[in-house]
Amino acid sequence: MNVLLAMQGAVAQGVLWGIMTVGVFMTFRILNIADMTCDGSFALGGSVCAVLIVRGVSPLAALAVSFFAGTLAGLATGFLHTKLKIHEILAGILSMIALYSINIRVMGRANTPLLGVSTLMTRLQRSVHLGFNQTSLVIGVAFCAVIVAVLYWFLGTEIGSSLRATGNNPRMVRALGVNTDTMKILGLMLSNGLIALSGALVAQSQGYADVGMGTGTIVVGLASIILGEVIFGFFGRFLPFWFTLAAVVLGSVVYRIIIAIVLQLGLKSTDLKLLTAVIVALALAIPVIRAWFARAFLRRRPAREEARA
Repeated sequence: MNVLLAMQGAVAQGVLWGIMTVGVFMTFRILNIADMTCDGSFALGGSVCAVLIVRGVSPLAALAVSFFAGTLAGLATGFLHTKLKIHEILAGILSMIALYSINIRVMGRANTPLLGVSTLMTRLQRSVHLGFNQTSLVIGVAFCAVIVAVLYWFLGTEIGSSLRATGNNPRMVRALGVNTDTMKILGLMLSNGLIALSGALVAQSQGYADVGMGTGTIVVGLASIILGEVIFGFFGRFLPFWFTLAAVVLGSVVYRIIIAIVLQLGLKSTDLKLLTAVIVALALAIPVIRAWFARAFLRRRPAREEARA
C-alpha cells in the first residue's frame, strides 16, 4: 500500500516537474546552452506564487505572474551572455546567485507556507472530490498538454524555426539575417518562464515555497531529459517533434518513479544527489555501451560464420 501511494505521488510530482524539464530542454537541446539560471528561477516561481496567493491573488493569476518573473530571470542571463559577452555558464551562475537573494527579498524570509489558503490543487480537489495526488496529476497533465501543444506550434513558426536553427548552426542563421543574440535571449526567457511556472505549480502542490527548493534543478532536468531520450528516443525517430517534448515529460516521471522506488528500498534522502549523478552518468554512457556491444558482436560474427562453414 505504501508503495502504491509513493508511486502515485511520484507520478504526480514527475508531471509537475516535467514542465521544468521542458524548460531545461529548450536551452540544453534546442539552444545548446547549459543554463544554470534554472536553480534560481525555479525557486523564484515558487516564491512569487506563494507570496501572491497568501496576499489573496488568484492561483491562476499567480501562475501567470510567476511565468513572467521567470522570463525576467532569463532576460537577465541573456543580457549578461549576449550583450556583456559573459560565458553562458558563468552568466547563468551569476543570475542563479543573485536570485537566491531576490527570492528571500520576495518572501521576506526563507520560506512561505500555503497552509489554510486556497490553491489550484485544493480548489480542484474540493470540486471533483479526488485525492490530492490525483488532483496534482490532473492539473500537471493538463498544463503539460497545453505547453507541449503551444511549443510544438511555436517552434514550427518562422521565429521558432530561427530559434531552433540558432542552436544548430548560428553562423548560417546570421548569414540569413537573423539576430542570434535576440534568439538566445528569447529562448532563455521562454525556458526560465517555464521553469518558474513549474516551481509555482510545485509550490502549490507541496503547500509551501522555500528559497532552496530549486537546488539541483539543473541536474534533475538533465537526468529527466536523458532518461526520456534513452527510453523513448527510438520511437521519436519515426514520430513528430511533439513526441520528443512529451518524451521529456515522461522522462521526468520515470526519474521520480526511480527515486520513489529507491527511497522505499531504504536509501536515505541525503543520498539522492549521488543517485541522480549515477543515473545521469549511466544514461550518458548508454550510447558508448551500445557501441561496445556492437563492436563485440561484429568481432564474433566472422568467427561464427567460419565455424558454420
